[in-house]
Amino acid sequence: MSAFIKALQERRANVWEQAKELLDTAESEKRDLTAEEEAKYQAFNADLDRIDQRAKDLVEAEQRTKDAEAAFAGLLAKPQEQERKTEADSELRRWARGEVRGIDIAKPEGVAFRDLVKGTATAGGNTVPTTFYGQLMAHLIEVSGLMMAGPTVLNTASGESIEIPVTTAHSSAALTAEAAAISESDPAFAKRTLGAYKYGVLLQASSELLSDTGVDLEGYLAMQAGRALGNAFGVHAITGDGSSKPTGVITSASTGVTGGTAVVGAFTADNLIDLYYSVIAPYRNSTSCGWLMRDATLGAARKLKDGQGQYLWQPSIQVGAPDTLLGKPVHTDPNVAAPALSAKSVAFGDFSQYFVRMAGGVRFERSDDYAFNSDLVTFRAIIRADGLLIDQTGAVKVFVGGAS
Repeated sequence: MSAFIKALQERRANVWEQAKELLDTAESEKRDLTAEEEAKYQAFNADLDRIDQRAKDLVEAEQRTKDAEAAFAGLLAKPQEQERKTEADSELRRWARGEVRGIDIAKPEGVAFRDLVKGTATAGGNTVPTTFYGQLMAHLIEVSGLMMAGPTVLNTASGESIEIPVTTAHSSAALTAEAAAISESDPAFAKRTLGAYKYGVLLQASSELLSDTGVDLEGYLAMQAGRALGNAFGVHAITGDGSSKPTGVITSASTGVTGGTAVVGAFTADNLIDLYYSVIAPYRNSTSCGWLMRDATLGAARKLKDGQGQYLWQPSIQVGAPDTLLGKPVHTDPNVAAPALSAKSVAFGDFSQYFVRMAGGVRFERSDDYAFNSDLVTFRAIIRADGLLIDQTGAVKVFVGGAS
């Protein structure tokens, strides 16, 4: 497997070199890409995306293998713990077969879990079992670029409103003469409320599927529910206006750079460099600092060079690690706007300052009557969540396309 991964990395690097050659040729001749060259460049981009997906699949396959080995080791060494796991799985299956009306999948207690953590598996993550809650949340995260960017997640047992102080201005000091009075400078706060908005999805499965003991029922339900709920919440986590829905990070972020005129909202290399430095060092140096944009926008960013002729975008040399733009990881989310006049198409900053509130666990219920004539069992999955950028002093800033 390691030889195949190495070959995949080499192929990725080769594709990127070919793409750079196209761009460098056009630049040296002081012209734009021809229609044929643009088609080739887009094909190279698509190839890079396919290689990235294959690499992701390999990482997941290796992780499944390690999890299976850990499970067998637990079966042999810790029969009592395995018995408790089997009991939990049996409860889920009894619910799926209709023996139990509803079941709450609560967040696991204790500290030994990897839910909503972007830790490195080889640094210890492989030693922690993945619960049903963990599987569902992993699928929720994978469809949301913002959730991948490392927001702060607050898990609460219930859904009552939480008052959160939002920083709108920091204290400032001033040069003071000897024996002179020191001026007072207090930070400015505003109070915002994190609620618990409900997101739900209906899933249907045939009774034959549920009766098949060879089916990974837990994985199937986790994947379907997680992706559906993640897509629904992900829209509002990016662009929600806070009216009966979460407040999106793009909505709350301040403007860092406005593009030039007569370029239909597009950005230049200088624009991205200016956006990078519009975020002050404490946020810029955070481990949760990065870029957020849609896939097509990243395709345009890959073409850009700095004043020394170096590409701003650099492909990752490690399978599973994100590519970087000016040394910071790039996360993509389809809900971020495309470059256009007055559009907020690129965000950069410390995404740990965006708070995601998850109220309670995941509520699952089933109905045998909803699709009785089709012999389908209907499942209902519900989460309650909210989101808010709590530091609005410039922790996250956006590029806005030129107004005209």
